[in-house]
Amino acid sequence: MRNTSFAAMHCSLAQSLELIGDWWTPLVLRDLYLGLDRFDQFVTDLGISRNLLTDRLSTLIEGGLVERTPYQQNPVRYAYSLTEAGREFVPILMAITAWGDRWATPEGGPPIRFTHDTCGNVTTPTVCCSECGDPLTTGEVTPTPGPGGRIAPGTALIATVMRA
Repeated sequence: MRNTSFAAMHCSLAQSLELIGDWWTPLVLRDLYLGLDRFDQFVTDLGISRNLLTDRLSTLIEGGLVERTPYQQNPVRYAYSLTEAGREFVPILMAITAWGDRWATPEGGPPIRFTHDTCGNVTTPTVCCSECGDPLTTGEVTPTPGPGGRIAPGTALIATVMRA
């Protein structure tokens, strides 16, 4: 359940969290990626209440990460799928999963493995530089103000620190 809205914050991370920042949403997106596409499948797989799932799916549809298509007319029932924005979010979920495999592994080991179809190898998803391909680490990346940077809620002090 969300306690705070980040909609007014002038920050791309805050705006992203406004769309995906509750406990259930990443799991719904994961299930969509893994092939589940029906409301009842999500309820069964996640153990999420129907009210909460309805709210999460509505937020994801409004945010442009998920779309729904009717597959039955009487009563109307929908299949859900990832949009382009939703598909682009999946590697982020993979990276979070890899972090969890390293730092919060469930008993028995990682429940999911990722195989890179291009090379055929099991892979550990990492966040890499878009220019050279090297993995990104906190010690090797320097944040600098972007064109939309300003002193505003969500970035009130950050803009000042980056300019220092």
